[in-house]
Amino acid sequence: MPRALIIVLDSVGIGGAEDADIYGDAGADTVGHIAEACAEGRGDQVGLRQGPLNLPHMTAFGLGLACEASTGRMPPNLAPKGPLKGAWGYGVETSNGKDTPSGHWEITGVPVTFDWGYFPDTVPSFPKELTDALIARANLPGILANKHASGTVVIDDYGAEHVRTGKPICYTSVDSVLQIAAHEETFGLQRLYDLCKIARELCDPYNIGRVIARPFVGTAETGFKRTGNRKDFAVFPPADTILDTLQKAGRAIVTVGKIGDIFAHRSTGKEVKPSGNDACLSAAIDAMKDLPDGGFVFANLVDFDTEFGHRRDIPGYAAALEAFDRRVPEIEAALKPGDLVIITADHGNDPSWRGTDHTREHTPILAFGPGVKTGSVGRRESFADIGASVLAHLKVPHPGKGTSWL
Repeated sequence: MPRALIIVLDSVGIGGAEDADIYGDAGADTVGHIAEACAEGRGDQVGLRQGPLNLPHMTAFGLGLACEASTGRMPPNLAPKGPLKGAWGYGVETSNGKDTPSGHWEITGVPVTFDWGYFPDTVPSFPKELTDALIARANLPGILANKHASGTVVIDDYGAEHVRTGKPICYTSVDSVLQIAAHEETFGLQRLYDLCKIARELCDPYNIGRVIARPFVGTAETGFKRTGNRKDFAVFPPADTILDTLQKAGRAIVTVGKIGDIFAHRSTGKEVKPSGNDACLSAAIDAMKDLPDGGFVFANLVDFDTEFGHRRDIPGYAAALEAFDRRVPEIEAALKPGDLVIITADHGNDPSWRGTDHTREHTPILAFGPGVKTGSVGRRESFADIGASVLAHLKVPHPGKGTSWL
């Protein structure tokens, strides 16, 4: 019986979304602009990486061709140099928003057709009744920031005051999110999680997609640094995803990284949540080695987004892409006859773009595995085609959105 693996390279968009102008992102192109920067020397960093973007395995699956189909431009050094080893195409997001839940839910057959709630780019950003309730219910001395902010900058700006006063740092962005940063040691990790559970309940009337715990460590003297103990508190998807469908069919499911959080732990099977791209990819590979026939592994590699996209770090993003590409042979070695792997993304986060937010982009679809037919799967009019194709491959009836290319 066939098995399947989806790997979401978080924020690895390939440009070209027709509605990007609505989001202020017309012209954004995560992979294309990284490749161009590397070709021009702007992706070089001593001790990190040098030269043109080097992704031989994903290029052989058709990454460059997917980029060209999306934008009309072949990124430097991404044209295939030999016979293709996989199927390629690109996905068009139909969901409202350009955030993690919108992208992942649509991949699994549930496009977001409603409007998320957002907090305004004002100071303060959060409604007084929300913050008053949060302070009272959590017995807090107050909160800090209360505005749109970069997650790394905000802990530099308020970390020392937070440690001194015990007031958590509350901030938001253009996404439907309330983020709470607190020191793991002086405030306490479990206390931060408990605080976010209260905030999750208080955010429900505002239709906010996620409350995110952002723990950090360090001192004002040594600098503050976020840890890998982030936790997302999301609302439930509004309809059954392919995870629900597979669970009802009795199939084995393993979810890796923040997938469990994104789906509010509904039908997410065995959850494995290590920290970092390498650890999450290793966990996904190990899961495939042990996965029963008919099973499904769903993994998210978040570092592209959090460590490099939001920080507008072109060399770091390029190095992370190359590090993932080098490990593709390990994925292939874990496959059995009949297995299917799909590499894709949930949105963009162009590190050459203005600001620090996600970018509205098409996403790559690279499919490979023993017996997978090579060539183009074309433009997919919804990310939901990915989930539909997985169910078709696993021979499970598909009751939701999306059209399989298989």
